[in-house]
Amino acid sequence: MFRRMPIDREILRLAVPALGALVAEPLFLLADSAMVGHLGAVPLAGLGIASAVLQTIVGLMIFLAYGTTPAVARRLGSGDERAAVAAGIDGAWLALGLGVALAAAGWFASPWLVRLFGADADVAGQASAYLTISMLGLPAMLLVYAASGLLRGLQDTRTPLVVAGIGFGANILLNVLLIYGLRLGIVGSALGTVIAQWGMVAVYLTVIVRHARRAGSRLLPHHAGIRSSAGAGGWLLVRTAGLRAAMLLAVFVATRLGSHELAAFQVTMTTFATLAFALDALAIAAQALIGRALGAGDLTAARAVLARCLQWGVLSGVVLGVALAALSPIAGRLFTNDPAVIALLPLAFVIVGVGAPLGGYVFVLDGVLIGAGDARYLAWTGILNLVAFVPMAALVWMLAPRGLAGLAWLTAAFAIGYIGARAVTLGLRARRAKWMVVGATR
Repeated sequence: MFRRMPIDREILRLAVPALGALVAEPLFLLADSAMVGHLGAVPLAGLGIASAVLQTIVGLMIFLAYGTTPAVARRLGSGDERAAVAAGIDGAWLALGLGVALAAAGWFASPWLVRLFGADADVAGQASAYLTISMLGLPAMLLVYAASGLLRGLQDTRTPLVVAGIGFGANILLNVLLIYGLRLGIVGSALGTVIAQWGMVAVYLTVIVRHARRAGSRLLPHHAGIRSSAGAGGWLLVRTAGLRAAMLLAVFVATRLGSHELAAFQVTMTTFATLAFALDALAIAAQALIGRALGAGDLTAARAVLARCLQWGVLSGVVLGVALAALSPIAGRLFTNDPAVIALLPLAFVIVGVGAPLGGYVFVLDGVLIGAGDARYLAWTGILNLVAFVPMAALVWMLAPRGLAGLAWLTAAFAIGYIGARAVTLGLRARRAKWMVVGATR
């Protein structure tokens, strides 16, 4: 079943570098969680709330990458590299505008957003401090999304890997200096990440300018291009809103279980995100290859990418799931030295590992349909999947006890129940041919 095939070279050429770049994003949060976690359960719980809000805001803007990649790839597949680069530059300008507006609003709204979770005063104070400072890096986060989407559409995943690696290394060094050296605590963690993110933007801008000059493309924004990027991203915004709402609901339930459970759930969801980003490397390869194939009108290639990426996705999920389950007895100590939090984590890690193969299936199909520009379907089914998750979360809130059982049931509801609902809706779409629309634009 997994014997070597010609398409493997193309998939792995894009997926392997994309893996490093994608994993770097949750590794930023993993590093923050590990360093803040050794400050105590209260700062770690505060980071859990702040990161949930921040990831929701940034996650809703993922269309800046996921919408740009297929748009650029389709134009590249049709043979118009100049238009491909121009589409990516328009996406970057849109990212900058959205980032500045959201950062300004978020700076003032941070305390109010934190209070929505109903956490203890000490936890809320830590969360508000981290979130307010992090807003300074929000435009940089969105520019990184748009720039990486441009390069992926150009079939280049190596440059994002290099930039992400440099940013991750800088983030760790800055966090050590600011958290422990200057004793700034959770504020130092936020500052270190913000500085690292703007450094990544500086590198990306240099690369984009070089591509524009080589292709003869403009650097200034084009209003029609920005409107096109915003319009294409609207449906992806709805799709992502459903996903982020499910995550926020899970964090809300974890808050009601208690501070230790919330801290443990923060670690659990960060670990889940790391596995998801690792598996999403295949989805990124699928986005770029599907977009290029449909832009060139090659339906046979599109079907081959779908089939092979699914095989790789499930197999990778099995490998990662087994590895996490094997490390579950000791992995918690990497994040915190609080005995109560450590005791809650092993079973939750095993549950995330069991659901990893299902995640591999889901993330690949998601990437295939995004690459095809089938965003309307993803938006509507994203809402349906959220509706399916609400009663699962409600049952945990009403019936599960605090402690190990409550965290385990909540983790299972999200990592298996919610992801399972996504598997059904995505699988039904992929079996049909309606998503395969050819041409330089959809």
